[in-house]
Amino acid sequence: MASAQHTDFKRVWFVTGASRGIGALIAEAALADGNAVVSAGRNVTAIVERLGDAAGLLPVTLDVTNEAQAKAAVQAALDKFGRIDVLVNNAGFGLLGAVEESSDEDIRRMYDTNVFGLLNVTRAVLPVMRANRAGHVINISSIGGYRAAAGFGVYSSTKFAVEGITEALHAELKPLGVHVSVVEPGYFRTDFLDTSSLVVAPHIIDDYDATSGAVRRRAVEMNHNQPGDPVKLASAVVTLVDAAEPPLRLPLGTDTLAAIAAKNAYVTQEMQTWEALSASTDFAT
Repeated sequence: MASAQHTDFKRVWFVTGASRGIGALIAEAALADGNAVVSAGRNVTAIVERLGDAAGLLPVTLDVTNEAQAKAAVQAALDKFGRIDVLVNNAGFGLLGAVEESSDEDIRRMYDTNVFGLLNVTRAVLPVMRANRAGHVINISSIGGYRAAAGFGVYSSTKFAVEGITEALHAELKPLGVHVSVVEPGYFRTDFLDTSSLVVAPHIIDDYDATSGAVRRRAVEMNHNQPGDPVKLASAVVTLVDAAEPPLRLPLGTDTLAAIAAKNAYVTQEMQTWEALSASTDFAT
């Protein structure tokens, strides 16, 4: 039965954090493209209310920090569709505040979701893709995963971890026929800057007012005024999956492109300035 079902669909997607925001939009775009979608999230009721009861939709309960739930959700997908072709690791949240202002509790909770949760789901899905010698793992990062900034330092560190994991997975899985990409959105008009997706450090240190403090104020002004269109982001992810040779990195948004170019230029300039000292540490030959 599973075999008959999955052949009716273009691909089978597994999307985490799919009850709202970018995750829900990606699930909608994948369904509209003729795919089956396993929509995973903590709130299954919200998934059904948002996405309806399409034949290709399988809502599953998943707290990504729970490894047993991740394995159970993957098994439910296999029981229903017989395979998983695309994994979108989207579940996560942000933390706004200077590094020193950020509490141990908030930092650990964010790492549990953004990093260890991503690993839980990835480890659960990869045996399926390796067995099929096919598939595509897509990790949703951020411009903050390429370039950290004041006010989002600890959040950026989780996304730096996602970028490093993705680079290694890309090298490990390419010989096995499995694609791996990291998507780096800039500021998109979602609920990311709402309290539902962003923890704001309650501890404020006046010395950081001109740096992280300014970012706190800017976040309030920018909320729901971001330049990126999230519907177009979701469509771009579908296009990414259709690519014959998908990239390791896919920046999304002109703000992201500008930030990456600025960081690359800064790194090049600094490396050239300090090149002599850097090269001086080899053994003499």
